[in-house]
Amino acid sequence: MRLKMNARTRRLLARLPAANVYSVMELALLAALAVQVARLLWVVVTPVGPVGDWRPAQPSVAGSARDILSGFDPFFRLSGTGQPASVTALNLTLFGTRIDEASGRGSAIIAGADKLQKSIAVGEEITAGVKLKAVAFDHVTIDRGGASEDLYIDQSGVAPPMVPTPGPAAPPPITPSPVAQLRQDIGFSPRIDDGRISGLVVRSQGSGVLFRQAGLRDGDVVTAIGGRPVTGPQDVDRVARDFAGGGAIPLTVERGSTTLPLSITIAPTK
Repeated sequence: MRLKMNARTRRLLARLPAANVYSVMELALLAALAVQVARLLWVVVTPVGPVGDWRPAQPSVAGSARDILSGFDPFFRLSGTGQPASVTALNLTLFGTRIDEASGRGSAIIAGADKLQKSIAVGEEITAGVKLKAVAFDHVTIDRGGASEDLYIDQSGVAPPMVPTPGPAAPPPITPSPVAQLRQDIGFSPRIDDGRISGLVVRSQGSGVLFRQAGLRDGDVVTAIGGRPVTGPQDVDRVARDFAGGGAIPLTVERGSTTLPLSITIAPTK
C-alpha cells in the first residue's frame, strides 16, 4: 500500500529543512539539556534525602564538662596522678632549668657522676633508663623505669643559718662568706640559648638585702660578672671568692631591651 499526499501536504513537507548529521546532533544536545533542566527542577522541589527532611547532626561532647575541666592541666604537668614524686637518689646534679612557655616543655642543665654539665631537653635520656620528664623553675621530674622522681637545683653553696652560741654573753655577729652572702639574698637560674648558657636570671630570696641594694629586679639577666661573660652558676662563686676582702662586684644586666651597669657590694668577712 502506498501513501498518497495531496498538493498541500507536499508543499508543507517541501518547506521543512533537509535532515543531516548536524541537525541530528542539535536535536540530541537539546534533548540532553532538557533532561538536565528537569533533573535540576526535581532537586529543587523534592526533599534532600530519600527518607524525609534532612537535619544536620548535633555536635556531641565526649564526657561531661566537669570531666573535661578536671582533666585539663594548664601548667602542662606530665604526671597524671597529681601526687608529689619522690626525690631521686641518683648521683645527678641540677644546675638550672629553662621552661618553654609556648609548648609547656623545656630543658635543664644536669651533671652526672662525672660532673660534666649537659643541656638535656624534655624527653631526652639523661643516663641509661632515665629520661627527663618535666621541667619546673626550681626542679625537674625524671622518669626512672616508669617511676617519677624529682631532682632539685643544687643549693649546696648556701650557708646554713647561724645558730647563736648559748652563754651569758652572745658572741659578736659573724659575717658570712661572700659566696654565702650572695646565695642567701639572690637566686640565680641559668638562661639557655641554643644549648648554651647566655646569662643568669636573678630573683630575690631570703632577706633580699643585697638584691635590693644592687638595684636588681626579679627577672633581670646578668650577662657579665666582674667584667667577664657569664658561663654558668659557678661564676658567682668564683667572683665572690675573689672579693673575699669585700668590695663592689661589677655586673652587666639585661632588663628587657636595656643593658644596665650595676654592682653588688660585698662586706668583708670577719
